[in-house]
Amino acid sequence: MIKIEILPMFEDNYSFLLQSPCGVNAIIDPGDPTPTINFLNKNGLKLDFIINTHHHWDHVDGNAALKAKYGAQIVAPEKEAVQIGDVDIKLKDGDIFMLGEEAMLAIETAGHTMGALCYYFADSSALFTGDTVFSMGCGRLFEGTAEDMFKSFAKIMALPDDTMIYCAHEYTRGNAGFCLSQDRDNEDLRARIAQVKDLRVQNKPTIPVSLAIEKKTNIFMKAKSAEEFSALRIKKDTF
Repeated sequence: MIKIEILPMFEDNYSFLLQSPCGVNAIIDPGDPTPTINFLNKNGLKLDFIINTHHHWDHVDGNAALKAKYGAQIVAPEKEAVQIGDVDIKLKDGDIFMLGEEAMLAIETAGHTMGALCYYFADSSALFTGDTVFSMGCGRLFEGTAEDMFKSFAKIMALPDDTMIYCAHEYTRGNAGFCLSQDRDNEDLRARIAQVKDLRVQNKPTIPVSLAIEKKTNIFMKAKSAEEFSALRIKKDTF
């Protein structure tokens, strides 16, 4: 199994340092290179790969500095390679990338951006969702439609329930308020909110979170159609 280190940056972003047992290391979505460099220096580690979920600046702006310093290869969505720039390994839906001895499955999840990919490590039961799925939320529809995102959510919901979701922003508390406004009698949701409040008081991340819990608490995962999903996203935009 890969070892995952959550690295906070900016106001509410996370990048993820992945260490494989065989010594191959990767960083996912380094918008700021400094947390990655500090962690690698502190632990005497090298960096082999930089992995991007999508092209937005707060996920890719650290690429160039990290590539220059460590000679790491950039792994990114094929559809967004031009926007990201200097991509070495281009992935599309269904592609497998090997991080050391563990397979990483690329899952195309259009919606937030049109070429966004989520990355699934089956052996480690870990899914990196970028800005597609947040705990108790979903990404804004900057490029895609609600139907695109609804289909992307369906792909994620088809994964095993014990999959642990690592999203790229600490939006959980705000998302919880919206979910509660739409689902007031949900006791699983109230229990999750209590857990989230406790974690944030301690300045701890509210992720990872299991897909099983998200199915019970994320109002967007309860949508039965693209139309219902769209209505929820519109409400969330003005919440």
